[in-house]
Amino acid sequence: MSLVMMTGFRAGDIRELLDGLKKVPESSVYYHTHHFLKQHQFLVQEPPNDFAYWVTHILNESKIGERLTAVDAMRCGSLEDLRAALIASIEPYLAENSSPRKVPPQEEFHFMKSMLFIMKTPYTAMTLTEFLEGLKNVSIYSLYYHLFEARLRTPRRNNDFSLWLESVGETKIAGEVARLDPYSQTMEDVRGRIIRLVEQRLAGGA
Repeated sequence: MSLVMMTGFRAGDIRELLDGLKKVPESSVYYHTHHFLKQHQFLVQEPPNDFAYWVTHILNESKIGERLTAVDAMRCGSLEDLRAALIASIEPYLAENSSPRKVPPQEEFHFMKSMLFIMKTPYTAMTLTEFLEGLKNVSIYSLYYHLFEARLRTPRRNNDFSLWLESVGETKIAGEVARLDPYSQTMEDVRGRIIRLVEQRLAGGA
């Protein structure tokens, strides 16, 4: 679970958005690039982060919006890497435009951040069979935590499932799970892919 809070930073144009991106805590960068993933059960044709959405639909700067949309979070090993990629998408535009467009006060971008609260589920795994059972029953919020939170908000730069699978000697499945792109599919799609990998292994697959 998470508690969403204001950071005190806001932006009325692209320059102020860039300044805010450089100053806000990592939890704000994370919130604006990941919070929608907790809810999305169907893939939609919208920009993949709040920055791209605001720049495209509110600021009406489609070219910068496209650059922000193109930032691949899967290739970013940390939140600071992700922040740097977002900043690099904006800076070239400001180098060429000294008077960026502003929005009315009621349409400013407000930087938010989230405080995370972690709770145990009833499921634990000591074996691959127990892992499969838990995987089939936990909520998408548990999947989200182990796939996204663990990779970006900790220094390990890998998801919890792959780390655990490696620890019990299942290095091949661990690698396949690590290569899954959870940004391009729903949580249920990801669950189904991992379940099939584990079931194949338990059935004697290589």
